[in-house]
Parts: sequence; C-alpha cells; structure tokens
Amino acid sequence: MQLRIPGPTPLPNEILKAMAKQMIDHRGPQFAEMIQRATAILKDMFQTKGDVFLLTGSGTGGMEAAIVNTLSPGDKVLVLANGFFGERFADIAESFGAEVLRLRFEWGRPVEPEAVRHALSQDAGMKAVLVTHNETSTGVTNDLASISAVVREYEKLLIVDAISSLGAIDLPTDAWGCDVVVTASQKGWMAPPGLAMVSVSERAWKANAVAKMPRCYWDFAQAKKFLEKGQTPWTPALTTLYALAAALELFQQEGLANIVVRHTRVGAKTRQEVKSLGLSLFPEDSCASNTVTAVNALEGLDVKKLLQILREEHNIVLAGGQERLGGKIFRIGHLGYVTETDIDVVMKGLKMALPQAGFSG
Repeated sequence: MQLRIPGPTPLPNEILKAMAKQMIDHRGPQFAEMIQRATAILKDMFQTKGDVFLLTGSGTGGMEAAIVNTLSPGDKVLVLANGFFGERFADIAESFGAEVLRLRFEWGRPVEPEAVRHALSQDAGMKAVLVTHNETSTGVTNDLASISAVVREYEKLLIVDAISSLGAIDLPTDAWGCDVVVTASQKGWMAPPGLAMVSVSERAWKANAVAKMPRCYWDFAQAKKFLEKGQTPWTPALTTLYALAAALELFQQEGLANIVVRHTRVGAKTRQEVKSLGLSLFPEDSCASNTVTAVNALEGLDVKKLLQILREEHNIVLAGGQERLGGKIFRIGHLGYVTETDIDVVMKGLKMALPQAGFSG
C-alpha cells in the first residue's frame, strides 16, 4: 500500500523489525544507553546544543508541553495562524488561560513577517510568539528564518510547532533562536505515532522557572532530571522508542543535509507532476511545502470519490482537506520514508482515477 498522507507515514523494514523486540527495564542500563544515544542524535537533527527530550504522547501533547512549561495564565501570546494547526496552537494556549491574539492569514498563504513586526510593535506586553513552521492542512511552509528574526528583535519567546517539518525541512534551532521546538515521531522521522520530541533553549528555561501554568506529566524539569539518569519520568512508549532509535541510525547514515535535499527533490517532483495532470496547487509555489502537497479540487472533481477510488482500486491512500477545506483540496504526503519512485506510483494512480472522479483536465 502507498500510504501518502501527512502522517503517520510508511516505515522501512528495519524499523518494523526493531519494533518486534522484547520489552526491557525502562529504569535499567540498556534503556539508558538507548535514550542517551537517541537524544544525542536528535540534538544533531534539531541543530541545537540545548536540551532535547523525548515525551510519550502525540505532537499535540508536545505543543501543550511547550506552552505549559513556559507560560503563566494571563500571559499575552501572539499566535501566527494560517491553517488548522495554527488555530490548534492558539486553542491550547487559550485553554490554559493565556491571553491569545490570533494574527490570522488566509489559508494557503504564508505568515507575513512584516505583519508579525507590526503586531509586536503594537503591544510590548507580549510574552511569546507561537508559530507552525509547516502547515500540513494547507501545504504551506512558513518562512521561519524571517519570522524568528523579527521575534528576536522584540526579545519574545519563540515556540515552534515543527511537527511536520523537522527531520525533513531544514530548521537550525539555535541559529534561528527558536526557544521551544516540537516535533513528533510519526511524521518525517520514519517511526510510528507515540513520541513527541522537544528542544528547550536557555531562554525557555528562564521562562520555565517562573511559569505558572499547571503541569505534571509534561513537566520539562522532571524530564531533565530523569534524563540525567538515562530515564524518563513516566513509563515510555518502548516499542515506539525502539523504532525511533533505529530510524535515527538511518538518519545518521543518510545525513541531515542529504535528507533535506531528498525532500526538496521529492517535493518539487510532486508539484511538477500534479501540474502535468492539469491540476493546480492550493498554495503558491514560493511557499509550497516539501513534505505535503495540497492540490485544488478543480470544478467537477469529487474529492471523496477520488480518495475512495485510489484506496480501493489502486491501494493508494491520500488525505482530504481539513475543516473549511473539506472537499476543496486533497493532499499528498511525501515525508519520511519516501523517494521519487513512490511519487511515480501515486501519479500513475491519479492519472487513472481523476477522470472517474469527475475531473476532465
């Protein structure tokens, strides 16, 4: 089966085999060696000298952890929202009592750094800026380098949802001054769902020392204390950690620069092939993601029927649009364990299925 959604993503055979290993003592030396090795490689992938923690939970859990460990109820935060997951970031912050200003952009358009500068200049009391690096709901990658430069001008905390970018799209955490960066195992990392990975800067630790939002399971201070002993505070998702540890070894073999180039190449091919079928992209080329391609459902195309035909007749699974984009776009995931050959298979299936789903080209 060609599973080409924005996550979970297909797993290499080496990873599947790693998941079949017997359980071990998560307070013992074997586990300590595994988590310390995985953490060291993750630091390289995050491009950070700061702390990196493995948390058992989904990417959304990592987003919550980033918020509750750095903020207090009543803190003003600026959330840059240009899609479904930007709005989710704002919802989480609001649920813990933050005073949230949503700086909204049209879905399918990138965040505009100058608009961020204007918003920050209007309110000196902002504590943090929350941004989604790669918005999977719309297939847009935001210009995080430019956004982070603006945030640094105003000396605000920068909290980044990099769930569908890190491990596939370049994100130099330290160089860009990102304070907390969140990613998740089931996206570009070639592992199953179940782990969130977060980096924490020195600025974030200073914020953590005075943060008053309630936290227990997601407490970074506890994660740091236990990691020093080669452990996690709570029982970890061992099978997923086996998988991630094996995947990270593959990452080291390929090299981060080569991984980014591969995703750039596959992303460009996907967009080119989509256009060759007579379809159009939802976002502009200039901000189109290298991990997920969002395609307009042009007049006559029944997205639900298209996805059904691909799944039942061609063994290809793509994603539809989320929320307001339901029925208006479909999405092709190409992150993690993916090559140009996989895209060839998808395009061959699309070419046959599109006329059956009402697209005349």
